[in-house]
Amino acid sequence: MIVKMSRVTILCTASAREETLTALQGLGVLHVQHLRLPGGEKLEEARVRLQHVRRALEVLPPAGTGAASGRSAGEVVEAIWAILRQRKTDEERLEDLQREKTRLQPFGSFDPGGIQQLEEQGIVIRLFQAQRGREPKLPDDAVRVVVSEDKHTVYFAVVARGDIPVDAAELRMPEKSLAEIERELREVEHRLAESARKLAEFSSEREAVAHIVARAEERVEFLEAREGMLAGEPVAALQGFCPEGKLDSLRSASAAHGWGLVIRDPDPDDRVPTLLRISWWSRPIQVLYDVLGILPGYDEVDISPVFLVFFSIFFGMLIGDAGYGLLFLAVTLALRRKMSPALFGLLTITSGATVLWGAVTGTWFAAARLPAPLAGMKIGWLMDNNNLMELCFLIGTVHLTIAHGWRAWILRRSWQSLAHVGWVCCTWGMFFLARYLILQRAFPPAAAGVLGAGVVAIVLFMTPVAKLKTEWFGHAMLPLNVISNFGDVVSYVRLFAVGSATLAVGAAFNEMLLGLIKGPISGLVAATILFAGHALNIGMAILSVMVHGVRLNALEFSQHMDITWKGFPYRPFARRAKDEAEHTGTLDLEAKATVE
Repeated sequence: MIVKMSRVTILCTASAREETLTALQGLGVLHVQHLRLPGGEKLEEARVRLQHVRRALEVLPPAGTGAASGRSAGEVVEAIWAILRQRKTDEERLEDLQREKTRLQPFGSFDPGGIQQLEEQGIVIRLFQAQRGREPKLPDDAVRVVVSEDKHTVYFAVVARGDIPVDAAELRMPEKSLAEIERELREVEHRLAESARKLAEFSSEREAVAHIVARAEERVEFLEAREGMLAGEPVAALQGFCPEGKLDSLRSASAAHGWGLVIRDPDPDDRVPTLLRISWWSRPIQVLYDVLGILPGYDEVDISPVFLVFFSIFFGMLIGDAGYGLLFLAVTLALRRKMSPALFGLLTITSGATVLWGAVTGTWFAAARLPAPLAGMKIGWLMDNNNLMELCFLIGTVHLTIAHGWRAWILRRSWQSLAHVGWVCCTWGMFFLARYLILQRAFPPAAAGVLGAGVVAIVLFMTPVAKLKTEWFGHAMLPLNVISNFGDVVSYVRLFAVGSATLAVGAAFNEMLLGLIKGPISGLVAATILFAGHALNIGMAILSVMVHGVRLNALEFSQHMDITWKGFPYRPFARRAKDEAEHTGTLDLEAKATVE
């Protein structure tokens, strides 16, 4: 469910802006919408400071068990930055040295200082490289010394009295010998390892640094809210959005602090944040929303229950192997304590769906033969590929029917709801058409009537009469949309195709490697390769889930539901740091250094 929001305008005296913002930050219910673009020197300094401390937190390893350094959080941040600056310098030097080493290796190790001494006595030595077979011509008083060569290039030195022109690419004379460069390389690598060790020592300070980051975030949000207010003597105004269930706390604070409060429903053109309140049983899908970075718009619909149910079905069919599903389930149970409840729930559901689908299709690690108990779980109807494809078409049709049926219910007070009923009829007509064209199954005569009635309903009710002049283009595109509807139904056959590919790859590894077993050693090698092959197959199958399983929900279904995933999260203006007693301290520190 998408929580209903109210647009709130708060009025206070201009002199009480900071007091008002402090109270609102403690209340933590208002998503602030700036009435003007925030700016100012203090805000920019706070943003720089936030980037500064965030970077320090990002480079810290996961929290360790070592002893605390005894430094304050601010001192730890600056110490981390000192390490980062040194590391950056060393990394740049390492790159330069490696490039110089690669350039000089064909010439071996020599002393550039000795060459300089010879040059002072009139003997000039220059380094060159040339393509093999194209030897440059030299005067009689010059000597060419080939140092090394490979398939394409010859590396040589020219010795002469004074500079002479040479028709080849000259290489700059190094400042250090190859041996000195290699020695410095080892020193730089040692310093980089030391930097990594020092950062690891600070891992026990991660919580303290995270706390200082939270304080810096508070400071930036506070200044952005202050600078985003409309202020003019004697009144200042702040605007934002508040969930309806939290309006009472806002009203109480308004009465206590003497604020003016204007509460109204959002306008159609307002950018309203989305707050999802997902039912407990479909909450695991929130993990996928977070990974994909998608969120329905405030004026759209929360499809979490349908998304979870069908994603689980798609997951099971795309992976398709009960053995793989048992592996997923075992790993999930083993790592339960390290997972959030939502992630654990999602992995448990999808693993269970995989086991169930693999069991009814008789697929266990792509084995050709199964013991009687496992073979007895198979459903004979699913052993026919045409039946599997028909099932995919049916799943797609039901999926899209839910989308248009849901949309029709939302628009039930409008004639446009009948257009979505028409799309339901059209979708079922396309199901029978797909069976007929692809599977050569009989096309029921009644299906043609359902399809025709659906198209008529779409034409008559898809656009309100009052909007025909401006939205007539939808009628012109209707033939293409009907064809696209057929394509959407057929696209669900990917569940069969990808699942079959996963099975085929696994079976190919089994047949290829099990036949190679001739003894203990060959058996061990074959088992190792077989394990790697199935691991690769699992990885490819999981990738297919992220591509196809997500697409069928987030694209095909969502398009038919008119969901564009345009939402952005509700983020209340609130305290970020756990320790509010020290709210001022570090927050008021000015940026000590520009982020590098």
